[in-house]
Order: sequence, then C-alpha cells, then structure tokens
Amino acid sequence: MVRRKRFCEKKLNGGEKGIVASRDCEEKENNEKDHNIKAEKIQQVAMGLIPIGGRGRYNGGVSHEPSPSCLRRSRLRAVVLVILQLEQEIELLLPPPLVLMFVLEYLIIVEVIVEIENVFDIPSLEAPSIRDVLNIEGLLRKIESLRAFPCASMVYWKKIKKKHVGFCGFVMKSSHEVVLVDGRVKNGISSDEIKDVLKSLSEPNQALSFFKSVAELPSVMHTTETCNYMLELLRVHGRLDDMLFVFDLMQKQIIYRNLDTYLIIFKGLSIRGGTRQTPFALEKMRKAGFILNAYSYNGLIHLLLQAGFWREALEVHRRMVSEDIKPSLKTYSALMVASGKRRDTETVLSLLQEMKNLGLRPNVYTFTICIRVLGRAGKINEACSIMKRMADEGCAPDVVTYTVLIDALCNAGKLDIAKEVFRKMKYGRHKPDRVTYITLLDKFSDSRDLDSVREFWGMMEADGHKADVVTFTILIDALFKVGKVDEAFATFNEMKEKGILPNLHTYNTLICGLLRLNKLDEALQLCNSMESLGIEQSAYTYILFIDYYGKLGETDKALETFEKMKARGIVPTVVACNASLYSLAEVGRLGEAKRIFDGIKQSGLVPDSITYNMMMKCYSNAGKIDKAIQLLSEMMESGCRPDVIVVNSLIDTLYKADRSNEAWAMFCKMKELKLVPTVVTYNTLLAGLRKEGQVQEAFKLFKSMTRHGCLPNTITFNTLLDCLCKNDKVDLAVKMLYTMTDMDCLPDLFTYNTVIYGLAKENRVNEACWFFHQMRKTMYPDYVTLYTLLPVVVKNGSIKDAFKIVEDFAYRVRIVSDRSFWENIMDGILNEAELNHSISFAERLATVGLCKNDSIVVPLIKVLSKQKKALDAHRLFEKFTKSFGIKPTVHAYYHLIDGLLDIHLKELAWDVYKEMKNAGCAVDVSTYNLLLDDLGKSGKIHELLELYNEMLHRGCKPNTITHNILIFGLVKSKNIEKAIDLYYDLVSGGFSPTPCTYGPLIDGLLKLKKLDEAKNLFEEMREYGCKPNCAIYNILINGFGKTGDVETARELFDRMVTEGIRPDLKTYTILVDCFCMLGKVEAAMHYFEELKSTGLDPDLISYNLIINGIGKSRKFKEALSLFDEMRSRGVTPNLYTYNSLIHNLGIAGMIEEAGNMYKELQLMGLKPNVFTYNALIRGYSISGNPDRAYAVYEEMMVGGCSPNTGTFAQLPN
Repeated sequence: MVRRKRFCEKKLNGGEKGIVASRDCEEKENNEKDHNIKAEKIQQVAMGLIPIGGRGRYNGGVSHEPSPSCLRRSRLRAVVLVILQLEQEIELLLPPPLVLMFVLEYLIIVEVIVEIENVFDIPSLEAPSIRDVLNIEGLLRKIESLRAFPCASMVYWKKIKKKHVGFCGFVMKSSHEVVLVDGRVKNGISSDEIKDVLKSLSEPNQALSFFKSVAELPSVMHTTETCNYMLELLRVHGRLDDMLFVFDLMQKQIIYRNLDTYLIIFKGLSIRGGTRQTPFALEKMRKAGFILNAYSYNGLIHLLLQAGFWREALEVHRRMVSEDIKPSLKTYSALMVASGKRRDTETVLSLLQEMKNLGLRPNVYTFTICIRVLGRAGKINEACSIMKRMADEGCAPDVVTYTVLIDALCNAGKLDIAKEVFRKMKYGRHKPDRVTYITLLDKFSDSRDLDSVREFWGMMEADGHKADVVTFTILIDALFKVGKVDEAFATFNEMKEKGILPNLHTYNTLICGLLRLNKLDEALQLCNSMESLGIEQSAYTYILFIDYYGKLGETDKALETFEKMKARGIVPTVVACNASLYSLAEVGRLGEAKRIFDGIKQSGLVPDSITYNMMMKCYSNAGKIDKAIQLLSEMMESGCRPDVIVVNSLIDTLYKADRSNEAWAMFCKMKELKLVPTVVTYNTLLAGLRKEGQVQEAFKLFKSMTRHGCLPNTITFNTLLDCLCKNDKVDLAVKMLYTMTDMDCLPDLFTYNTVIYGLAKENRVNEACWFFHQMRKTMYPDYVTLYTLLPVVVKNGSIKDAFKIVEDFAYRVRIVSDRSFWENIMDGILNEAELNHSISFAERLATVGLCKNDSIVVPLIKVLSKQKKALDAHRLFEKFTKSFGIKPTVHAYYHLIDGLLDIHLKELAWDVYKEMKNAGCAVDVSTYNLLLDDLGKSGKIHELLELYNEMLHRGCKPNTITHNILIFGLVKSKNIEKAIDLYYDLVSGGFSPTPCTYGPLIDGLLKLKKLDEAKNLFEEMREYGCKPNCAIYNILINGFGKTGDVETARELFDRMVTEGIRPDLKTYTILVDCFCMLGKVEAAMHYFEELKSTGLDPDLISYNLIINGIGKSRKFKEALSLFDEMRSRGVTPNLYTYNSLIHNLGIAGMIEEAGNMYKELQLMGLKPNVFTYNALIRGYSISGNPDRAYAVYEEMMVGGCSPNTGTFAQLPN
C-alpha cells in the first residue's frame, strides 16, 4: 500500500548531511534532572494528557474514550508538535526526518513510500530522554534498525524469521524523487535502480554518500555498472581520492573490473592512448595510490588478451611478477594460448619455466597448451619433451593431450610416430574419443594415406563410435585426394542410404575434390543440384570456384563468380574477397582489385593481412611498388598488424625491382614491427644476394641466421650452393653440402643438380659423376640432371658412360619418343662438346635404337648448317636415314635445305626438296617459304609463281611471310605494278599487311622516282592498322635523300622521332651519306655526332662516309681526327677508308700525307687495289711530279694489279 502525505513546510537544512541512526547516547551527568522533566512532559503530550502551547486540548474538548487508530494519530501529532515546540530546548537522539520516518513506519508497519518536499529545518539535538517518548509500543527497538544517509535519504531493513533477509525502505531526497525497493521479493537493489538514484544526484558528495551507504548494506552489492558510473562521475569532478575509494571497494568486494573501469581511471590520471597504454598507466596508478591485487592483475591480463593486446598483457604480467604477486594458472594458460597463436614458442617456454620458478605446478591443461603451441610451430621434439616432463612430474596426460600431440606429429609429417602414440593411448588408460579419431582420419587423409584412413575407420567403429556426417565427409575427401572419384561418390551414396544426410560441408568437399581433379563441369552440376536438395550454397562454395578460376589464370571467370555470389544475396567474406584479389593480383589488374578492397571496408568487414598482402602484390605487379609500401603504413594505421608473410612479400618485391637497399631497410624494420624473421625471410634475402653475386654477404647472412636461432632449410642451402657454384666457389659449395647433412637437412634433387652444375662448369667430370651416383642411391635424376651432366661427359670423350646414363634414364621415365627431350640433350651436348664427339654419341643412340626418330640428328644439321658445313650436314643426313633407318621429318628437311641454300648449293637443295616429296613427307609452309625466297632473290619470277601455285595445289596454306616474299620477288624483278596489284588483291581478300609488305613496295616506287606514290602508300599503311617501323622510315629517308630532297628526308626523321620510333645506326648512316653527297658536311657532322650521343656506336661504313664527305670538303684536319677516333673506338679502317683519304689528300696537293697513308695501309696488311693506285697517280700528277706518278704505275703493274681506263686518264702526258 502506498500512501503519500505532506508533513511540514520546512526543508531540511542542506548542511545537515551527517545523520547517524540508532545511536546510544550517554547520559549527561550535569543535565540528568532537566532531561527527566522534559521527557515526562513529552510523554504527557504524546499521551494527550496535557495541551500543547495554548492550542487547546488535543481531544478538542470532547469527552469520550479514543479509538486505537485515533490514539496512534494523536501520538504522532503530539510527537511532531512537541519537537517543533521544543526545538530549542531538547537534544534529540535522531534528526527529525528519522523520527518522522520511524513514526510513519510504526503506523503503516510494512510498506511506506514518503515524498518529503519540505523537511524540518531543525538543528541536530541530542536528548537521551527522547527514547522514553519514542519507546511507546516498542518503537525504539525499530529505530535502532534504521540507517540514515548524509544526503537526506533513509533505508530501513529488518530480519524476518532469521532465514530470509528482506528489504523494506524508502529514500527521501530534496530533489523530490522516490525509489522503492521491495526486499521481500528481491535479494537486493538492482544495479539499474541504484544507478538511477546516482544519476539523479548530480552533486558528487550526495552521490558518493549514497554509494557508500549502499556499500554498507549486507544484502545489497554494487555491480560493475554502478561502480563505473560512480568512477566516471568522480573523474568528471576531479575527485581522484574518492575514485581510489571506489576502486579499492571493487577489489575488496571482488566486483568485476572491466576495461571501462581502467579506462576511466586512465582518463582521471590524464593518460591518453587507451588500452594500449596499460603498462605505462599502471606505474602512474601506483603512484596515485591505485594498488592492484592479484585478482585485479589476473583480470586485467585477461581483458588485454581478449582485446588483442598480447604484448601489453605480457608487460602487465611481468610487472605483476616483479611485485611478487603470483599469476594464476588460468592467466599463464591464457598467455600461452595468445603467444602460441603468434608462434612465439620462446615466450611459451619461458612462461612455463617461470611457473616452475614461482613454485606453481602446471596442470594438464597448461601442459597441453604448450604441446599444442610447439606442435603448430613445427617444434615437435620440444613438444614430445613436454609430454615426457608431464610423466616426470606426475601429471598424467588426458585424452585431449594425446589428441593434441597426435595432431602435432601429423602436421610435422611424423605419421608413424603419431600411430605409435595412438596405440599407446588406445591400449593405455585413456581411450581415444571421437575427436581423436576425427583428427587421425583428417590428417592421414591430408597425407593421402588411404589405407591408414580405412584402418582407423575400422577401429573407430569397433570402439563404438558410429560414423557420422563428419567422418563420412573426411573419408570422401580422402578418396578424392587419391583420385578415386567413383569410390568417393559410392561412399557418398552409402552415407545417404544409412540415413546420414550430407550437409553443406559434404557438398563443398565433393566440389573441392572435383575441382582439384579439373572436373569443372561435374563440380558445376553438383553445385547447381544443391539448391533443389534444400542446401543453400555458402560463401565458401563460391570461394572454391573463385580460387579454381584464379589459379587457372581465368580472372574474368573468377570475378564473374564473385559477382554472382553477391547477386544471390550472399555477403562476401574476407576470404572470398581475398580469393578474388589473388586472381587480380597475379595479372596486376589494379582497378578491379581496388574496387573489391574498398568494398570490403564499406561493407563493415575488416581486411586481414592476406587482403593487404594481395593488394601489395597487385600494386607490385602493376609496377606501383611505392604504393605497395605505402599500403603497409595504411595497414598498421587501421589496426591490422602486418605479419611476417606481408613483410617477406615486400622484401621479395623490392629485390625483384632492383631496389635492394630498400629491401634490406624493410628487413631491418621487422624488429621495429616486433616480427621475427623466418626462414622464408632469410631465403628471400639470400636469393637477392645470389642474384647480385655477393658471396661474402650471403655467407654473413647465413651465419647470422643460424646465430639468431632460425634453422636453415633445404631451400636455404640450395640458394647458397647456387650462389657459390655460379661464382666459382665450387669447393666451398661441396663443403656446404656436407654441412647440410650434418645439420639434419636432407639434400634434394635441386641440391645435387646445383653441385653437379658447379663441378661440370669447371670440367671436374669424375667428381660430378661421383655425386650423380651418390644421388641415385636416394633419388632419381631429372631432365636438369642430364642436361647438366651429359654435355661434360661427352665433352670428355666418355661416350659409353654418357650412353649408360641416358639409357637408364630413358627407360625409367619412358621418354624414348619424346622429341623435345632428345633435342634438348643434343643442343646441350653441342654447346659443350666437340662436334665429332656429339656425332659419335648420336650415332650410338641411333645404332641401339634408343632414339628412333630424327630428333637427335636435327640439332646436328642445324649446327653444321650454321657453320657453313651444309655439305657435311647432308652426308650426316644420308647416313642416319639410310644406314640407321631414321625416318626424316619436315624438321630435318627444312634445316638441311636452309643450310644448302645459304652456301648457294641450290641444286642440291632442290634435290633434297624433291626427295622430301618422293618420301611422302608433307612440305610445310616454312620449307616452301625458303624455296620461294631463294627464287625471289634470284629474280626467277616465273619459277617463283609456279612454286607458289604448286604450294596452293598441295593444300599448303600460304602465310603472311609467303605473300611478302612474292611481293619482294616481283619488285626485285622490276614488276612493281604486278607487285602493287598483288598487294591490293591480297588486302581485299582480308590479308593483314606488315611493314615487310610495304617495305619492298615503297622502296621500288622510290627507286623509280615515283615519290608521291611512295608517300601515299606510306600514309595508307596506317589505314590498314600497320604502324611503320624504323626500317620503313629508313627506306623513305634514303629514297628522298638520294634524290636530293634532303629537307623531306629531315622531316621524315623528325616525324619518326616524334612518333617514338628510335632511329638506328642505319638511319643516321643514311642521313650522313645523303648530306655528304650534297656537300652539306655540317649537317652530316651534326647527325654523326647525334648518332654517338644517343648511345649508338658508329661502324666502319658510317666512319667511311663521314671521313670521305669531310675530305671532299677539304677539311682534312677534321677527317684525320675522325680517322684517329675511329681507331681509338676499336673500328679497324679498311681499304675504302685509306683510299678515300689518299684520294682527297692527293687532290688537295697533300701528296706526302697521301703517301704515308699508302705505306700505312700496307703495314696494316691491306693490299692496294686499282683505286688506291689511281688516287696516288692522280695526286702525284696534280702536284707536278710525273716521275713519281709513273713509278707508282710501274709498282702497280709489278704488284699484279691491272690498270683500268681511269689509270691512264690520271697519268701525265
């Protein structure tokens, strides 16, 4: 029942905040008599026996016996009036609000809600005699159960039947608010209700008083919410000391302190940076008096770990230990789990050792965590030693421990040991459970050990663990991994027959298995059937297809699948986005990758390290390496800590971009990022040093790697060995190979191939063969082994040994009919060995029939033809085809015909062609092109057209080269009009012309002085999408230049440069020649100097032209300077050089210098010709020395050089 009543009109004085309830007062000896009199008077008033202060009798003069309720009301009224009247005369035990509250409670008994707007403004009085007044009907006993608070609020509680703690009370405040809590229903006031009261008290003193008073209640407990609110209120008002009281209360009453609790305190201490600043904040808290106990430290460490602040949690842990406070086992376990996720095994083991030092005994859970962490980090030996330590310390492993160890052993590839542990477990005290069997099935499935999977399956069922959808799915996956598709689907059907419904994971496993075997159509069909079966495709279903297309390089299909997933309403996961980014990153499609990356952030997803890694790779492949590095900073700012994979990728990218200094800077930055370099990091750096040939630096890095506890793997040694062998440090490489085995690192095929390569390179054949035979004891050689070893063996003349090696290999891998294998083998041998040894080896292969096709003879024909020994090639061809029964293919015929035509053995070449046709070997377009080209260059246009028609008749389709040869042949034979007609016929038929099509046509028109037609045809090139190249411009510049139109030639040159076509040596040589012909030697010299400034090297022709042109202009000093420069640049003058100098010097009358040139050319081993003698004769004649002119003529005749008409014209009369 709720009753509201207004008692008075006076407010409680705001200064009266220190109210104390149920306080016994000692009698004051000096005033005992006065107190007794006053007490008697109050009692009489309360009993209604005497009137109060002239206000008339209480009963209003009516004489009758009052009722009990009337009597109670009269007593209440009397007490109130007495208090008001005697406020200056009496000292009360309790302040008036408490008296009123108690009297009201006495009248209403149980539930009272009172709102007091104006409370008595009476000073605190003390009067022990008031007890007599208030003790009517036991009121005093109830007063002693009251609590009054300084904020003018009161609570009354009582104990009922000693077993139930009830709460009955009310709160009175000057703010006119009332909160009721019915203790008979609840165990205490709710935190929301207490918080509501606190919120209504904006004045911190009042709020804190209420907070403290609630804290004193035996059946009411503050919560984190109320404490945090109180802390925040105090922080806002700068009440640090009071905050300390609240925090201590939380610790004493073991009230949960969450991160907000600490963050409020951090703010109160002016600490910025949030949770990450916890280690620093603890010191400041301590100085301010906030002393954490063990519960607070343990709780704070767990809060930090839950928020992802692992390193900060470790720092707090270290501080806790330094203060001699022992962390709990749960705290150690949580720190180990967090460290394990980061593969920080060193921290895990140090925590375990610290527990021992502190006298804490790890339990089975702690040891199991250590085993799991070490196992996942690949430190299987350490994991097994933990298992042994458990036994030594009497801590028996449970089934989870065994399962974790089995998982670790399987991940490390130690499957046999995993089986032993399982047997020990199975026949020991701890029987394997369902999780153990699932672990074994899954791991042996991954290793493609189907027999073991079936064995475990049988034991699982024997132990009473029935197969379910999980185990069936694993079995299906195992069958797919060994290629047993039909059996996998049979198991799938068996599963359904047993009433076990396949789930989404089962279908995803089937799809994954089909895609792994490149059965895309079946995978798509199965995916489409899922919907009809009521199984909705997940993001992972689409990820499988996105990943499949991405790895095939089909980026467009991968993106199409990604968009299809979104269209079906499936929100892409970060993994789905990463799979799409992978395919884009491989081809550097940056725009689409950025759209997906931006979409991740816009959809509320958080990019992970793989996302950033893919984007960095995409930027790198797009050539934007700086942006990739910038993305690392963005990644860190977004709160995603880069892992070692990201940094390794950037180091690799920088090294491949020849930015080695930045790569090393990134390596050094790993320490700043608190990342530990892995073996991949060191391998990447070693590969970079190998590329640069820095052997010493590579060795230093290798030693640093081992010194820092990073064990090298096979790739590490292979990289180092390759660096040594390629830099002529083979002996050191051999030592490293032995070091490798000493460090329990097994060499692989690449290791042996590298060492064999190094030894072969130094022609150490016996040692190379020894390592080859050592390798064969444990592994088979591959193609690289043979390509490396056989050439030096044959080179050494050990044909028999070489044959034995290749024979064993050929039969083992069955590559007898593999053309590319034999051609590559012979190419390698021919590059190293002498030709006769190579031929002997090939003959032995053909004799025993090891190679039955012409793939061993084709490389021999190619080499002989290149050496201008096509006749020897023909004899070899005849021997292999007729003596050894090798059937020649078009390849052999083509190279033989090409070689014969090259040395002008045309009749024999045509005989081979006829033989080819008679043998039934289909002539291909390349062979026809060889013959057509020969006819075209010979000007045999009739025969050319006949062969072309034959080619068409035999069904051999001509290609662009064929048509270009025809056009060239027609131009060469002065049939320019027919050539142009053929060109237009071809174009109208869909032919796509090339610069080689236009070159002969434009050149032919220019030589016929048809300059406009040539220029029009040049402009027509672009209309057919054919961009002119340097050769076309050279033809045009030469054609216009030779007609004297050097200005057009110059314009064409400028246009060529503007279009981004780089002029070559021939371009500049043509310009020099044309300007020299017109006597414009300054322009010629300009282009000659420009030729050198562009990085091109002038050749003999360009020097001869400029020296001759300057000589004609009588600039002999410059001509002789160029002659000296020519020789200093390594260009040897020829007879034309000397002749031009002798000629021009003689005309200028510098006959002595001309004579010196004549002597010099003979010293150079050059033989003067008729032009040399004519130039000297002319020089002597012009200089007026006829005798010397005739002497030269006589020397000419004696030397056997026949004079020409020019000789006689130069002789003086």
